[in-house]
Amino acid sequence: MTSSLAGFRIVTTAVNVPGPVAAATLRGMGAAVVKVEPPTGDPLEKFAAAWYADLSAGMDIVRLDLKTNQGRGRIDELLAHADVLITSSRPASLPRLGLSWPELHRRHPQLCQVAIIGYAAPRHDVAGHDLTYQAEAGLVKPPAMPTALVADLAGAQRVVIAVLDLLFSRVRTGGPGFEEVSLADCADLFATPLRHGLTAGTGILGGHYAAYNIYPARDGWVAVAALEPHLRAALARELGVDVGDRTALAAALSQRPAADWHTWAGVRGLPLSAVRT
Repeated sequence: MTSSLAGFRIVTTAVNVPGPVAAATLRGMGAAVVKVEPPTGDPLEKFAAAWYADLSAGMDIVRLDLKTNQGRGRIDELLAHADVLITSSRPASLPRLGLSWPELHRRHPQLCQVAIIGYAAPRHDVAGHDLTYQAEAGLVKPPAMPTALVADLAGAQRVVIAVLDLLFSRVRTGGPGFEEVSLADCADLFATPLRHGLTAGTGILGGHYAAYNIYPARDGWVAVAALEPHLRAALARELGVDVGDRTALAAALSQRPAADWHTWAGVRGLPLSAVRT
């Protein structure tokens, strides 16, 4: 990554996935990051220790009980020299921890804040996680569980954008700012193609189109994404079949293992990949 944020200091109290991923991205851009964890640590360390270690690399990890005067005093010392605070507590909890924007702005007039929340107002204090955000957005297809943390990872990137926006605005105006990042809104953004019919079952990217689909190979599965006319023509020429004919295409792809097709397509510059399972 770059060193574009060298000289900037980030303090984060955000645990689980969105906050740590955002903080690691900012650290990779050169910012100095102090991560404040609760006394019991970040739950991510228990669920995915290797990922936690990767995300925490290069950060200072401090464990504080922010419900005590000692813990609040220590974080105030950290914030006195920070440019941005990232939080992920429910909005109702922030005043109790002394981390609401009005209080922070009064005590640390140079500080910007990005607050990761589940739902935007008026549902500010409704509990949720990535699964429920995706479920409400229409991204869950029961009984299968999602294989990607869409809301969490999209939220992390939006946090990075918010931090950069606030720092840029502070340079231009001289004043800090506050932004909220709603994880439910991030899931809703990723559901936009579905709402517009692109990825629905009858949509061109949802399986209705023969040349943009998933097929069983002799061993495993392959994903075909020959959407543009020149790619469809090239695939048809190389396979010797009408790739608009789902049955003919499926029969052709069933003749080799998925790994062979992956190599075959790579040599020919075709958008066909083995499906990792």
